[in-house]
Amino acid sequence: MNTATKLSGFALGLAVVFGATYGVGRVADPVAPPVEAPHDATGGHGNDGEAGHGGDNGAAAHLPGGLLVSDRGYTLRPVGAPAGQFAFQVTGPDGRAVTAYDVAHDKRMHLIVARRDLSGFRHVHPEMQPDGTWQVDTPLGGPGVWRAFADFTPTGGEALTLGVDVTVPGTLTERPLPAPAASTTVDGYTVTLAGAPQPGRTAELTLTVSRDGAPVTDLEAYLGAYGHLVALRQGDLAYLHVHPNGEPGDGRTRPGPEVSFSAEVPSAGAYRLYLDFKHGGVVRTAEFTVVAGSPTGASAPAATGAPAASTPAATNPPTADASHGVPGHGHD
Repeated sequence: MNTATKLSGFALGLAVVFGATYGVGRVADPVAPPVEAPHDATGGHGNDGEAGHGGDNGAAAHLPGGLLVSDRGYTLRPVGAPAGQFAFQVTGPDGRAVTAYDVAHDKRMHLIVARRDLSGFRHVHPEMQPDGTWQVDTPLGGPGVWRAFADFTPTGGEALTLGVDVTVPGTLTERPLPAPAASTTVDGYTVTLAGAPQPGRTAELTLTVSRDGAPVTDLEAYLGAYGHLVALRQGDLAYLHVHPNGEPGDGRTRPGPEVSFSAEVPSAGAYRLYLDFKHGGVVRTAEFTVVAGSPTGASAPAATGAPAASTPAATNPPTADASHGVPGHGHD
């Protein structure tokens, strides 16, 4: 699996507000203003260099993933659920809940959530009910404006990533985005990043895992790979789901300490990277802040997690209980 990235309610017993507009065809979430990406970045994630979903005319074909709540006739819709649960459906071109999905990376549905200050990241896998409702223990860690990404492939269709904002009320405290750094620690593991993303072209990123100063050479396969990398762009939270070069059992890919990725980001700016890796039977997440290119007027991320003024749904800053750089999320 030599993958170059192609820019590929919820009721909790709380008052949940969705910052999304639903309609026919492609619908852009109003909190995520369209931003054109170079080449054919189309909002999904593909395999072996194939676009996640693309080829149409129109502005949506140039958007990174996760900026749309509706695309190609598929729409991410909230449904009611018991307190403490997170539930949704994906409706198809016929308006009915989709019940047939292809397995991609060992799962039929990948649900990723993060607050709009890029803290509180979680990657979970809901279970589908016979009526097409996906449900999971809530991945939302507390008050704040969250972005939820549904990453899936409908049977007979192309891979899609749809996104919607979810507001969980409560006492909120804004968290600044951590400064860029080449290494981070999680649960006693040190993960070091080599390489830097480049706007509009493919760059090699290599993440090296060590523990107590010794390289980890027995990483375990998780969802069919030795590592999974998600990147979110600061501001609109454009979504990139990156998979590593090589795969377990291919005769050439080693189980650590290095996991390499080919990644392309759509623009200059600050991004938050989240690497999921499995060792000792536990999945952990290492987080990094990186800057691609030279954003106008800044060489590092702004010291705030709040999106631009054009994204009013995120005016309430998130609370401190989902800190940056601390894994606090589970994997189902």
